Formats: sequence, C-alpha cells, structure tokens
Amino acid sequence: MLTQETKLLLIGQVTDISKIPIRTIRYYESLGLIKSSRRTEGGFRQFSLDVLTRLAFIKRAQNLGLSLEEIGNILQVYDQGQAPCGEIEEKLEEKLLQIDHQIDQLLTLRSEIKGLLSGWKNMDGQHEDTICPIIQNTSTAGRN
Repeated sequence: MLTQETKLLLIGQVTDISKIPIRTIRYYESLGLIKSSRRTEGGFRQFSLDVLTRLAFIKRAQNLGLSLEEIGNILQVYDQGQAPCGEIEEKLEEKLLQIDHQIDQLLTLRSEIKGLLSGWKNMDGQHEDTICPIIQNTSTAGRN
C-alpha cells in the first residue's frame, strides 16, 4: 500500500516563502501561534504547508492592530474547530473605538500646538525661571 508523503518545509524555506524572519517564526512557535510538525534527524524544524496560511493570518491581524495575545486566542478558537470570525469582529470593533479615541486625542493635541505656535510671534524674550514661556504658559502648564 502506497502512502502519500506530506510535503514538509524547513524553517529556511518557510522564511523564503513567507518573508518572515527565522527569529520571528521561532518566537511565534514559542508563543504557540504555530507548531512545527517534527524535526529532522539533525534537529531542524519541519513545518507543514498550512503554516504559511497561519503566518499570513498572523501578519494581517497584526497589521490590523491585534496583539499577539489576541491573535493567539483567536487561533485557539480556530484550532478547536470553530470559526473565529465572531471573536475577530469583536476585536476589530474594539480597535475601531480605540482608533477613534486616539484621533480625538490627536485632534486636541493638534489644536493645542496650533495655539502655541500662533502665540510664538508675540513672545517677548526670555523670562526668568522659564525655559520657554510659550510652552510653560500657565494656561497650558501641567497638562499631559
């Protein structure tokens, strides 16, 4: 009886195909995000072809702002045979709220900086006990 041999990739081949550095692949493996299928007699990691799909998913999820911990949780759901799309939707909605909050903070900061710069022309020289009076103006001092 003939058995079909599954094609396994060495870590260097995974790196060449995925464009993800070996150190990153090892790190993902240490976190449990990916698993090597086995090792060669020489101790080299071997991966099944599905590792490429997982790596592509991990990188895309990271680009969307998900943490490796969040990605790990999503992959656990997937590994249990369930579709993780609901979890992904929830995480992306949270990310969207965080982005909206960051935008609000940046717009406030932008407005404050514009106000400081507009007062720059009215600066009347060095004041005692100040490094820069525009920044140390009492109306803005103490803000973070």
